[in-house]
Amino acid sequence: MYDNQSLLEKLKRFGIFAAIPVFVFITVVAIPFLLGIYMTVTNSTGTNISTEFVGLKNYIDAFNDKVFWNSLILTFKYTFWALLLTNVIAFALALLVTSGFKGQNFFRMGFFTPNLIGGVILGFIWQFIFTRILVYIGDGVGSELLANSWLADPKMALWALVLVGVWQNSGYMMLLYIAGLTGIPESLTEAASLDGANNWQILRKIKIPMMLPAFTTSIFLTLQRSFMVYDTNLSLTKGGPYRSTEMISMHVYNEAFLYQNYGTGQAKAIILFLIVAAIALTQVGIMKRKEVEA
Repeated sequence: MYDNQSLLEKLKRFGIFAAIPVFVFITVVAIPFLLGIYMTVTNSTGTNISTEFVGLKNYIDAFNDKVFWNSLILTFKYTFWALLLTNVIAFALALLVTSGFKGQNFFRMGFFTPNLIGGVILGFIWQFIFTRILVYIGDGVGSELLANSWLADPKMALWALVLVGVWQNSGYMMLLYIAGLTGIPESLTEAASLDGANNWQILRKIKIPMMLPAFTTSIFLTLQRSFMVYDTNLSLTKGGPYRSTEMISMHVYNEAFLYQNYGTGQAKAIILFLIVAAIALTQVGIMKRKEVEA
């Protein structure tokens, strides 16, 4: 009797706290994901989910698509620079707003604000900045770099995307680094100062090793956001000019919904998922080992 009552209590608690999240996960994530895998081996189009089995044809078509690989390489380039610049700037900002100067909380709020702006709106704001304000400034000061819109130049449009991505995400990553910095016991830094260590030595020998969990989380989130960027890509450049900024997420979306090649589009999405998962798991594994060694 006691075991039955205990089981009923567990089922009751599960129904109250976990049933709805599990149901949402199954219907919103699991079922669409499995359906997407099924579509990769069928001849599905934008109007129907086909039952015609085509094997690995969609994957072969994806691997043979040069535009797909160009978009993937472009995304790797974007991710590299966004990852590097975002985390360097975010860490520098975290050091700045935890240095104890007057009004630092105001600056924390200001640096975080860009993250609150939606990607589509953010893209339109920066589109105006690149096409109007910077061009006006460039004409006024005689700068060739700013006189022409970056968004119209295939060589500069990617850097415009990188700049916007870094501007949007640095404030959020800054909060993670602030949490890491404030979690370091003051007794350690004070003891190091008494022993004659300067600020650079304290940063390198104490703060950075103790902040490795913050670095792990921040790098993981930056990787995920950079690989999956779509909204800013859409509103800022729409993949142009001449597909020079068509990131992989936009390419997959266009393949599935614009060209209505659901099977090939889903195959490309699965390939992207496996690549991002492998990179993320490798990054987390390496950083976790570093945490243990530190």
